[in-house]
Amino acid sequence: MIIALTGNLLSTVAMNSPMLIVARFIAGLPHGAFFGTATLIAKLLAEPGKESQAVASMVTGQTVANMIGVPAGTMLADILSWRLAFAILALWAGITIVLVHKWVPAVPPVKDAGIAGQFRFLSKPGPWLILAAVFFGNTGIFCWWSYVSPWLIEVGGHPTSMISAMMMLAGFGMVVGGLVGGRLSDRWRHAGTAAVGQTVAAVGLILVLLTPGSRWETALLTFLISFGLFFVSAPQQLLMAEAGKGGGELVGGAAVQVAFNFGNAVGSIVGGSMLNSFSMDYHYPALGGIPFAILAVLLLAMFSLRYEGIREIQQV
Repeated sequence: MIIALTGNLLSTVAMNSPMLIVARFIAGLPHGAFFGTATLIAKLLAEPGKESQAVASMVTGQTVANMIGVPAGTMLADILSWRLAFAILALWAGITIVLVHKWVPAVPPVKDAGIAGQFRFLSKPGPWLILAAVFFGNTGIFCWWSYVSPWLIEVGGHPTSMISAMMMLAGFGMVVGGLVGGRLSDRWRHAGTAAVGQTVAAVGLILVLLTPGSRWETALLTFLISFGLFFVSAPQQLLMAEAGKGGGELVGGAAVQVAFNFGNAVGSIVGGSMLNSFSMDYHYPALGGIPFAILAVLLLAMFSLRYEGIREIQQV
């Protein structure tokens, strides 16, 4: 969080575009490490049998931030100054440092397995199936999500003044999806749960492509796909933390975020190419995403059928 504070302070005082780009890079550096560490802490502090719900509660913080912070930051930038938005982020990072110090109890240190030992679990096929599922799943969803605002306007007929409300609806879907996914994951298979959530998102993408679009349809699909996007978060985070057991837990948790963000980037590119290929018809980014989303479902189902029930994921 100190790194995030530094990056946001530099963004606040950026004098030109290159400085702002470097500042945003610095602010983004701790993302994977923060969520990897937070996943492990949530898992260790949870009551037995409620690990997924604890991780889902942690991830809910991110979804609430999407629901409230994104429109609030956009409004601040439009009405006052974009520098003020970054200044508030820096202040919030400082508050988070204090809260972590005051509220997060000490937890046992991760086993020191050395640099090579931290990555040893990646020599097995199981973790790669999960990381591939995270990558392909997010690639599929972000083919559509990267262009959700113009889709809502051009296909759904929403006025631009309603886009912030639609983003809050998406954030609400993320919150509900994360909490429901965490609860189901504690009662059933982690990868099986993630496959269910990924299936919901894949069906949503198919409907984006096939339905003509109206205000209520696009609002419903925005909620549905956002629900599926975060339904998978807690079970996938836990799978990778368990896969890294024995010294690689933090790397496993961080690797999920790496695959998540890599999928975001590739999805944006694929979605953009679909728009260019189909005369800027905003139904068609979903067409590019559907094969990736279905592949993610198949990978999660394959992992669940092959490994789950054993629960000793680190041995796969």
